[in-house]
Amino acid sequence: MNLGSHLVQRMLRLPPPLTRDLTVVPDLRVPMRDGAELLADRWVPRSGGDGMPTALLRIPYGRSGVIAAQMVRPLAERGFQVLVQSTRGTFGSGGGFDPLRCEREDGLDTVDWVIKQPWFGESVILFGGSYLGFAQWAVADRLPPQVKAVIPAVSESAFTLEFLRTEAFSLEATLGWGLQVAEQERRFALVRQALRLRKERRAWYTLPLNRADTAVLGRPSAYFQDVLAHDADSPYWRVLDHSRRVADISVPVSTVGGWYDIFLPGQPRDFRTLQEAGRATRLTVGPWAHISMGVGRTAAAEALDFGLALARGEEPAERAPVRLFVMGEEKWRDFPSWPPPGYESQRLHLQPGGALCAEAPADSPPDGYRYDPADPTPAVGGVRMAVGVKSGRVDNTALEARPDVLTFTTPVLDKDVEVIGEVSAEIFFRSSVPYADVFVRLCDVDADGRSTNVCDGLMSLVDADQLTCATVRLWPTAYRFRRGHRIRVQVSSGAFPSYNRNPGTGEPRATAVTLRAADQQVFHDPERPSAVILPTLRT
Repeated sequence: MNLGSHLVQRMLRLPPPLTRDLTVVPDLRVPMRDGAELLADRWVPRSGGDGMPTALLRIPYGRSGVIAAQMVRPLAERGFQVLVQSTRGTFGSGGGFDPLRCEREDGLDTVDWVIKQPWFGESVILFGGSYLGFAQWAVADRLPPQVKAVIPAVSESAFTLEFLRTEAFSLEATLGWGLQVAEQERRFALVRQALRLRKERRAWYTLPLNRADTAVLGRPSAYFQDVLAHDADSPYWRVLDHSRRVADISVPVSTVGGWYDIFLPGQPRDFRTLQEAGRATRLTVGPWAHISMGVGRTAAAEALDFGLALARGEEPAERAPVRLFVMGEEKWRDFPSWPPPGYESQRLHLQPGGALCAEAPADSPPDGYRYDPADPTPAVGGVRMAVGVKSGRVDNTALEARPDVLTFTTPVLDKDVEVIGEVSAEIFFRSSVPYADVFVRLCDVDADGRSTNVCDGLMSLVDADQLTCATVRLWPTAYRFRRGHRIRVQVSSGAFPSYNRNPGTGEPRATAVTLRAADQQVFHDPERPSAVILPTLRT
């Protein structure tokens, strides 16, 4: 009995396999156009595997262990032969590891090699999440007809650029991933990662920030130094942005995301681009963060339904193009498009006394708070990437008790309010220093007064000492605020370490060493009507 196979079947809630008797052909050498050879393992049923549909996974984290158990084996037991390849410069593959920047050329060369192999049948799908999803977006517009589907999960076509923005730099994600890949090929890498967690969390506070990686590893992380040196608009990262190619993708695409995933904003955008171009595509978004069993289950199900059917020349089971988990209602629902039809923007205005309502605010003085980057407003739940840190929906009571967090709350709702789509805020803001951040979070307050986060976003300002209307783009969401609950908006100046703290000085993020506390003001009057803009269901 293969206990690992049974355990994964139970964890991923999969149907029984066609076989549990697999064989692995290791270390196949796949030539690239520049002469480098990348290593791949072929997983196949012990008998009758040649000619079966192929699933291709291209991964920088190794070809065995947990990855193989959760992503490779389930497919190889249920109708696919699977080729899992280590990307350039990782786990025996040739060339240097230059994260994300070589996946288009290497991916196209790999697909071309696969379809020429004697064991290849007639079809191949591309599969995997996060980095593996980006490896699919990087090639999706130039695939040969033998590729029948791409199934990228928790990924997007402009991968990582969302958290490298000058106005919203994600410290936790960039430092954590840089440390991970710098150490991943050492013996006992997972144990080492667990043992360094405390040191990593201390490193978030390192000044200057360009020494944070050395504080943990004893040496720099090449990736972390690159993201400090080049923000999202730098030509250095242009090779990562494939969003301009999405409309040219002709192969069917099924993308899986989570409402608290760091890559979520780009996924609905990619889906919408494909749908508007008339392509075969579908989008599934659940109540998940980046690392979630729910993502794994749903992606595997899409591979075995959507992907395997197309690979066999069949039609997948019929379903709506968009399937969303509506939080608050706690129910999956289907829609024809993103954003769904029938929702219109509603402005809820910040009011004096911490109120929130649709009416325009009356004359009132601004509310204020003091932000101190030496004691930064913490990130609580939401979009988190650190190991061992709770993400997603959490109790915000302690956060809202801090003096550096303002809250604005509606009266008790007399009917359900459904919000599905893109959320934003316009906050009229002034600081005592020229450089400041505005963080806005949407929350649901239940009948017991417990405040739970729904979605949020951050914007960095220059010339913040002048009155400014900060337009903050929050994460998209699907949420039903129940009758008897209240809607709440938080305004603060940070969510550390999800976002790097703003030192208030204008120094470069890599080399800043001075922290300057600031007095912040949030305005809510007829001339400066701060508001959150919600896509609400028309009634």
